[in-house]
Amino acid sequence: MILEMKVPSPGESITEVEIATWLVEDGDYVEKDQPIAEVDSDKATLELPAEESGIITLKAEEGDAVEVGAVVCLIDRSAAKPEGGAEKKETPKVEEKKDAPKEVAKETYATGTASPAAKKILAEKGISASTVKGTGKDGRVTKEDAVQAIPSMGTPGMGSRGSERKKLSMLRRKVAERLVSVKNETAMLTTFNEVNMQPIFDLRKQYKEDFKSKHGVGLGFMSFFTLAIVRALKMYPAVNSMIDGKEMISFDFQDISIAVSGPKGLMVPVIRNAENLTFRGVESEVKRLAIRAREGQITVDEMTGGTFTITNGGVFGSMLSTPIINPPQSAILGMHNIVNRPMAVNGEVVIQPIMYVALSYDHRIIDGKESVGFLVAVKEALENPVELLMDNNIAKSLEM
Repeated sequence: MILEMKVPSPGESITEVEIATWLVEDGDYVEKDQPIAEVDSDKATLELPAEESGIITLKAEEGDAVEVGAVVCLIDRSAAKPEGGAEKKETPKVEEKKDAPKEVAKETYATGTASPAAKKILAEKGISASTVKGTGKDGRVTKEDAVQAIPSMGTPGMGSRGSERKKLSMLRRKVAERLVSVKNETAMLTTFNEVNMQPIFDLRKQYKEDFKSKHGVGLGFMSFFTLAIVRALKMYPAVNSMIDGKEMISFDFQDISIAVSGPKGLMVPVIRNAENLTFRGVESEVKRLAIRAREGQITVDEMTGGTFTITNGGVFGSMLSTPIINPPQSAILGMHNIVNRPMAVNGEVVIQPIMYVALSYDHRIIDGKESVGFLVAVKEALENPVELLMDNNIAKSLEM
């Protein structure tokens, strides 16, 4: 019996997907639940598993846009599983010709040699004699050839100068469209500040080993930043809002989107109700979502929503950037690398681990006073975490 496999709906509002890669070939025998293709939606890349075992017949090509519910392949469930793999056909060996034609050898040897006068002219023009086709005897570059030679734009290198053209995935195209729309449709501004990370360094140094041994996750920077942002969002609710037409929607919860680099590009899974999580809860959720994103298992639902986004360019070495808002949200916080810098502390210059932070926000809904106040609140919490994030009870906050 032939089974028609149709494209399942990856999530609400998604009407079509793109066949990114077939993981099997036409005529292969596939097992039930075996991944047979990777499909791109406008939000994520997902694996398509075989619904039954049998011989597969592909009905779509890589790069095809296919509507949800359309047939992409057929599976013949009555076909028996082959006992052994298909034998590889040996590629016939082509006998190499050891002796090249004398005419070709002679032409290759002669091309690029130049007369003394031609060499001088070419040197003044910055042109290599090997790039000029000579009209003299045996392909020799003459003075006239050198005079007529036109310099290329830039000095040609000795390496490959090839290029490759390939179609952008549906996910990448959608990301590009969203980024352009954000720049065109929002009044985006960015405000900056610096954070002295020494207090967090001290806490992690003292408690990270015990924290990891008890909870199975590391005590990283993301829990401090997430909880500092949750606190600041409660203080400045406009930053936890978004525009919908002529209306402003404000939320009484904090769903924090975390930008994660995955195999198919940037993905932004969401930590739901971060206001209810402890340090352990945030670190566990960040680890879970990051693993799922990097292994390509993240779902559209796990990346849908979010009221505020954190992105960390510091893991790639970025010192400072202006992150782009993740629509329809109204603000995004950019973390950066931590560098030892001289800083005035209690009237003395000392070396401290400093991170620059950036808040990009939509000025249509967030005023400058609120944006600056929000970022200052984040800075204050990170520089005084014991009092402002742990209520002066480290053991309780870390569940030690």
